[in-house]
Amino acid sequence: MKAVLEKDVDTKSLDKIIGKYKGGPGDVLCILEEAQELHRHKYLPRETLEYIAENLDLPASKIYSVATFYAFFNLKPQGEHSIIVCRGTACHTKGSKALLEHLEGILKIRGAFDEGESFYTTPDNKFTVRTVACFGQCALAPVVVVDGKIFVHMDTGRLSRMVKELSRGGKKK
Repeated sequence: MKAVLEKDVDTKSLDKIIGKYKGGPGDVLCILEEAQELHRHKYLPRETLEYIAENLDLPASKIYSVATFYAFFNLKPQGEHSIIVCRGTACHTKGSKALLEHLEGILKIRGAFDEGESFYTTPDNKFTVRTVACFGQCALAPVVVVDGKIFVHMDTGRLSRMVKELSRGGKKK
């Protein structure tokens, strides 16, 4: 049975990626990484995983196990902007819990992290908020990463301004 892809991921692009890496070292990781970037919400839909498995002659369970093992793969749609809050001991003692609760308030996602969840995407797909165990930047706590850029000694005021700017379509500062 042929895997059918979601309409916003074209098979030509995916076939090109598979052809580029197939049979090489780390081919599954490389293919999944580039395939995730094809999707406008930066994730790997089930149909994409099945298509990759089929074209690599591997069981879908093998592809799924790789995609779920590594934290940088997403199986759910991601927001346009990513905010990652460190929850390590140093960041916690310097206020990262308050930062996370503040984000829940300004993004209207109260309780999103109550059940031990490590990420949440707003219904409008504008923001994905994640937590990580530690960034290893303890001396600079609390640490927040916004769209791949590290911000240290973060406070709620600065975080509010950043979210407001991103909500308006601006760049982070």
